[in-house]
Amino acid sequence: MPEQQVSVCDESVYDQLYREHAEKICYYLYYKYGDMEKAQDIVQDSFAKLWMNCSKIIFGAAKSFLYKIANNASINEAIHQKTVLKYKSTPQKTYTNESPEFQMEEKEFMDKLNQAISALKEGQREVFLLNRIEKKTYKEIAEMLGISVKAVEKRMHLALVTLRKKIGKI
Repeated sequence: MPEQQVSVCDESVYDQLYREHAEKICYYLYYKYGDMEKAQDIVQDSFAKLWMNCSKIIFGAAKSFLYKIANNASINEAIHQKTVLKYKSTPQKTYTNESPEFQMEEKEFMDKLNQAISALKEGQREVFLLNRIEKKTYKEIAEMLGISVKAVEKRMHLALVTLRKKIGKI
């Protein structure tokens, strides 16, 4: 059967892809990022995404799809960890002149904002955080992600529209 007609949704084909590529992708991520447990988690997530999209992916593109998903997930995880570390290293003030009501409203807003950011599509969230938290320019983001500046602009626009709908003006 020609490669184009082999269905990734066929369990035996999916199994074959897993046997051939899971360990290699895992070691690729481990060598690149140095965390075997995280690499294994990302490989599992990547294969889950392959299964969820199996009808859209031709057999010949499955390997590159898996590597792309795994690499993007590991980059997102690295960005997230960097943001967490940056936040933790920022001294938090222990005193305040604000009323308890204001503090509670601020906390509720931040919770709502974090939930809204988490709910963004992966590409939108990635662009939003790189721009707003990491202070990267659209051009830098485009180069990092291997997409055009226009694509970055569109993702950022959609992220902001979504956030405004969910929590109001940002």
